[in-house]
Amino acid sequence: MDRLNAIEIFIRAVDTGSFSATARHFNIGQPAVSKAVAQLEEWLGVKLLLRTTRAQTPTEAGTNFYQHAKRAIEQTEEAVIAARGTAHGLSGKLRVSAAVCFARLHIVPRLSEFLDQHPDLELELVLDDRNVDLVEEGIDIALRMGNLSDSNMTARKIAQARRRVIATPAYFSRYGTPKAPADLLAHKSLIYTRDGGGENWSFTKDSSEVSVHIQGRVKITATEGLRAAVFAELGLAIVSEWAFTPELRSGQVISVMDDWHLPTLDLSAVYPTGRLASTKARQFTAFVERCMESYTFTPADSMQAVG
Repeated sequence: MDRLNAIEIFIRAVDTGSFSATARHFNIGQPAVSKAVAQLEEWLGVKLLLRTTRAQTPTEAGTNFYQHAKRAIEQTEEAVIAARGTAHGLSGKLRVSAAVCFARLHIVPRLSEFLDQHPDLELELVLDDRNVDLVEEGIDIALRMGNLSDSNMTARKIAQARRRVIATPAYFSRYGTPKAPADLLAHKSLIYTRDGGGENWSFTKDSSEVSVHIQGRVKITATEGLRAAVFAELGLAIVSEWAFTPELRSGQVISVMDDWHLPTLDLSAVYPTGRLASTKARQFTAFVERCMESYTFTPADSMQAVG
């Protein structure tokens, strides 16, 4: 038995609560996971997990062993990185969950920087606009936007974006440029239904606060669809600047009413419930944080609409 490998398998099984998720993470069969845990229990002479058809719950001995083993593995990873230096970096596998459009615009174009620093690391991007179950899917880190509904998740806020009223220059030339929240009622609006979007918005300016209920015939659940609808000049949209960063810079879309402020949108790094973030997850979080720092958009970059 490869004891170190068996310990890593056991730790992942406790982290995920699932042999199937553990098997996916290590790219092995579920029987191999069960065998590794059984061999570890035989070697230690104690029962580590209480297994049912649906879940694996650590025993008291299993919990104690997990806490010490997890800390030892973390320290080992840190020691390896320190010994190898930045030329070698991280190794093993890392599964990252993120929204499709966000990853395409902000992560994938810069990913070579992270991979070049860690040539022995295998990265799997699980791209989905829905919030996947981190435990069931064997996710090491998820990048999530908006309010986090599960207060039990371990999360760290890493960036914040403004929400803006945006459309193409051609749309504003044709329908006019809104100057105040009430003007939006005369426009065709594209309703984005995720990440705290919707029809009801509160705008603030100095000490004033104005709430509006925008109306639109088109409701969209995915950012990629919203982008396509904006480019097709189907209407204006209230959306985070992250969704249109390249186009805001190029002038393909325009941000208006920038003197009015909307609720901001947070980006958080989320880790499996109640677990310590691995060295790989922490370093990937730091990489994403650096990426977002370079994508900051300011009102001064915005063009003025005509009309």
